[in-house]
Amino acid sequence: MMAVPLTTVLVLAIDTATPAVTAGVVQLDPDSAPVTLAQRVTVDAKAHGELLIPHVLACLAEIGRELSAVDAIVCGSGPGPFTGLRVGMVTAGALGQALDRPVYPVPTPDALAIDANTGHGLLVATDARRREVYWAAYDAAGRRSDGPHVERPAELAEKLPTLGVAAAAGEGAELYAEVLGLPLVPVKYPSPAGLVAAAAVELLASARPGPLTPLYLRRPDAIEPVGRKRVTRP
Repeated sequence: MMAVPLTTVLVLAIDTATPAVTAGVVQLDPDSAPVTLAQRVTVDAKAHGELLIPHVLACLAEIGRELSAVDAIVCGSGPGPFTGLRVGMVTAGALGQALDRPVYPVPTPDALAIDANTGHGLLVATDARRREVYWAAYDAAGRRSDGPHVERPAELAEKLPTLGVAAAAGEGAELYAEVLGLPLVPVKYPSPAGLVAAAAVELLASARPGPLTPLYLRRPDAIEPVGRKRVTRP
């Protein structure tokens, strides 16, 4: 069955790839920028699981709509720490299945780059903890030219001359501003409108979403045991 392009799309946007618990309802039209109808953002790296669904419901209540009114869901796919990121991804997948709505994964740095809207080369860096950053580079047109990767700030700083960037955005860029040495754009976390804008072409075309795959960029800390642990009696 051929997908039918939509004229106006009501989108639920969520992201938990950063310390911000982000949810919003965004209206997308073919001839205008996404319009945020309601949003809730709480910066608390330990509250993704606790606050995400209440944020979603509060946004819908604010505009007097039910979950069933949503045409599609957009979810930030990271990169981000495992525990926080999976909250958003699992929630988006569950809502999509329950509502029979498509779920569009969007790399979180892409949304940040759209929010920054600098018109020149941009570095987006978020906090990866462990004294590292998740980063991606964007050209003057806002297209991702490198990344996302995870790296120590000092190692990233050595690569900056080859990336063609003139400024930086994101919490990681702010945390390591002295190391990176780039002018800062005051955008730390992705907005619902930025998330929707990153998927706008697919949303308006009713395209089939890509796989809902999180960008962890790291191996899990836990490893499967390779043998039984020997226990000796005292």
